Amino acid sequence: MDLKELLGEELYTQVMEKIGDNKIDIVSNGNWIPKQKFDDLNTTVKDLKQQLKDRDAQLEDLKAKAAGNDELKAQIEELQAKNQQIQEEYETKIQQQQFDFALESALRDAKAKNPKAVKALLNTEAIKLVDGQLVGLEEQIKSLKETDDYLFVPDGLKGKTPPGAQNPTGNNKPNPFSKEHLNLTEQGRLIRENPEQAKQLIIQAGGNPTLYGL
Repeated sequence: MDLKELLGEELYTQVMEKIGDNKIDIVSNGNWIPKQKFDDLNTTVKDLKQQLKDRDAQLEDLKAKAAGNDELKAQIEELQAKNQQIQEEYETKIQQQQFDFALESALRDAKAKNPKAVKALLNTEAIKLVDGQLVGLEEQIKSLKETDDYLFVPDGLKGKTPPGAQNPTGNNKPNPFSKEHLNLTEQGRLIRENPEQAKQLIIQAGGNPTLYGL
């Protein structure tokens, strides 16, 4: 007697739907994301695959241990509850990542010198991701630009040193983290030999030091 015969048509269908709906792969949408964000997402995918693997093992164990229809149904119901919890936790995790990605992208678009620092000043509880749009963010950004404009790159500068700002390198060398003078070799040297100076240059260029591992 196979599992379908033991469970009956209705319960068997429910179990297969519960499992089958979650056997998914997450693929890239083609957009570039920072290495740290990619690593975070990759970890999430691995977590999900491990959960699905554990789920399959649980079902196999049930098939082997089932002593009768009533006992099997009770175990299946328990398994369904556990799997529902796993699914809800995963969906919550993905929703949070989608929110974080959208918020970081929006802060870059707003020319935040250090998105992480600006995020710390936001009331994120009042911001909602609705149909890909962050509702409640624009008003907060506008307010911050009025009270703490130093947190943002002035319009038209595009990461260049603002007038009167001192070059943190202490010389007239171009900023290797800026779009105009991008130099990966010099970036790597500064990150290794002088991480504090590298942080200053990254912020000056309108970047986020955390994306460089600083």
